[in-house]
Amino acid sequence: MILSIIFDIWLLTQLVAILLPVIAIVDILRRDLLGINRLIWILLVVFIPFIGSIIYFYDRFTYKAKF
Repeated sequence: MILSIIFDIWLLTQLVAILLPVIAIVDILRRDLLGINRLIWILLVVFIPFIGSIIYFYDRFTYKAKF
């Protein structure tokens, strides 16, 4: 029973770790950014997937809130 719960949590964590960078890259490509900014965000998300995605979404929402 406990092993099943641990496996489910691990599976959910892996699913989020895979989907979050994919969603971030799609959002970067659809967003109206300058070329160098787009490149920097994509490189950050590709080389540091989970942390880079979190930083990107945090920056995206705080930037949107400023204007």
